[in-house]
Amino acid sequence: MEAEGLGWLLVPLHQLVSWVAAGAMVFGGVVPYIPQYRDIRRTQNADGFSTHVCLVLLVANILRILFWFGRHFESPLLWQSIVMILTMLLMLKLCTEVRVANELNIKRRSFSATDSKDEELKAPPRRPYLGMYSISPLQPVTSIHTYPVISQAA
Repeated sequence: MEAEGLGWLLVPLHQLVSWVAAGAMVFGGVVPYIPQYRDIRRTQNADGFSTHVCLVLLVANILRILFWFGRHFESPLLWQSIVMILTMLLMLKLCTEVRVANELNIKRRSFSATDSKDEELKAPPRRPYLGMYSISPLQPVTSIHTYPVISQAA
């Protein structure tokens, strides 16, 4: 009589455990990337994050989805692949935005350093290729210039 009395509790409990396990399977692979995403966004520095790992995970999960079309497997694994692909795309987007912004800041700093009066960085005069000038490829060479190389040995 007690086994029948607990049946109403065991079936929903079994379904609840099944849903929790499926949710853990789907989102468990994404959880470690949440602190990394927040850290990269906060510090605007993506140096410690490997985009090669993203590439490997993208390829693996795309192959898993393609395999699903041939032979169906459990749907939580399919959803795990979809969620992981979206996560890797978000991580790649963030890393490329941060790296591009950092490279632009470095270039801006180098331009501002050349404009500064304290640091006079002058670019060497542009030398023509092989010392020749020509107006167009169809016209003959009009003059040949050679420049002496000045050594700055002290």
